[in-house]
Amino acid sequence: MAAHRKPKQRSLSGHTARTAATLALASAATATAFEGTGHAEPKVTPSEVKDKVDELYREAEVATEKYNGAKEKADKAERSLAGLRDEAARRTEKLNTARQGLGSLATAQYRTGAVDPSVQLALSSDPDEFLDRASRADRAGHRQAATVTDVRHQIRELDQLHTEADGTLDDLKSRQADLRKHKKTVTGKLAEAKRLLARLTAEERARLASDGAAGDADRASRDTSRGPAPGAPKAVGSRAAAAVSYAYKALGSPYVWGATGPNAFDCSGLTQAAYRAAGVSLPRTTYAQIDAGRRVSRAELQPGDLVFFYSGISHVGLYVGDGKMIHAPNPSAPVRLAPIDQMPFAGATRVG
Repeated sequence: MAAHRKPKQRSLSGHTARTAATLALASAATATAFEGTGHAEPKVTPSEVKDKVDELYREAEVATEKYNGAKEKADKAERSLAGLRDEAARRTEKLNTARQGLGSLATAQYRTGAVDPSVQLALSSDPDEFLDRASRADRAGHRQAATVTDVRHQIRELDQLHTEADGTLDDLKSRQADLRKHKKTVTGKLAEAKRLLARLTAEERARLASDGAAGDADRASRDTSRGPAPGAPKAVGSRAAAAVSYAYKALGSPYVWGATGPNAFDCSGLTQAAYRAAGVSLPRTTYAQIDAGRRVSRAELQPGDLVFFYSGISHVGLYVGDGKMIHAPNPSAPVRLAPIDQMPFAGATRVG
């Protein structure tokens, strides 16, 4: 029976127990530290968040302008392709009609062409009538030859149309691939900015949203009923005045990338819409709009001029006088009035 008894476990001495407890605590602490490393994000200050978010918004705006340019080209390619396909359908119908005419001529010739003309003349009871018929047949032969030539020409033109349509389709597919790429970049940058802002308190986010706008300009940007202040410089020309008036009415509208109004805008969408309301057609992108008129210096600025920012010409606003512009800043702020020295000035253009 003694052989079946459990061996008596030795109790830990005080020193051994303390050592075991220490090791257990150390293991738990190490595990907790490693676990926290995978989940905890480093604490960032509101200032750091603002700098990073501003950078992300600028990068998103660059991608937005590339998206706008690619979309403009894709839309043009799509319209061109539709026109080529319509023209090809019309040419095909015309070609089929010509071919049917040739078929009828060929059938008629086959029916009468089995007898040699000299035999027909010899057998004819009225040689004058035969010669008259032969003359008409000769003229018909000339017409047939002309019809054949025309059909061949139509076939070549139709082949050329199909080749052009194939090239336009390839171009459209390339533009659509660019659209997807730039859209992915924009949405990625904006999503990253949103994640960063979510790490701040509501109060910190509100404070950041109002940063960068001078007191008077910020108050003006929130009053959508305001127009130019009394005594403010007036736009030179009716078109510039109409564009400025439109921009004031757009104050407070949300920024939406790719939007051209009437209820939301991105930066170049706002200036395009303002001048569209004035009867002027502007290109879609910032880097095309800067070449849409006469370049003017900063010292020459007048209300209605387009003002551009950053070295890549990635942002644009509409100058309204007194060193201020109306622009669509980014997704964190609506269309607002702001000083033009808020961003690195790159150039200006006078439209019309």
